[in-house]
Amino acid sequence: GYVELKDRSKDIIISGGENISSVEVEDVLYKHPAILEAAVVARPDEKWGETPCAFVTLKPGASLEAADLIAFCRQNMAHFKAPRTVVFGELPKTSTGKIQKFMLRDQARAL
Repeated sequence: GYVELKDRSKDIIISGGENISSVEVEDVLYKHPAILEAAVVARPDEKWGETPCAFVTLKPGASLEAADLIAFCRQNMAHFKAPRTVVFGELPKTSTGKIQKFMLRDQARAL
């Protein structure tokens, strides 16, 4: 048999009782031709507990609306896994280039 590691437990988003892997959502985001970088974190939600919040950096010269990106995700994955919120801009990184998701979680909570 095979063992496939999907995500760290702290990167699992629990939305309405469903477990959503942030890595799975990020994989779909990276399939969009306008996306340079993407990271997905949990955003607190009164109704669902948490919802996926996508932070994305677009490729130079690219333009994209949040609604269009959410629609793209819904075409390529289960609707409940698609981000409900999209934030455009540079992603915070460590000196070695790793995306700092803890900072994005703080930003998502403040939205």
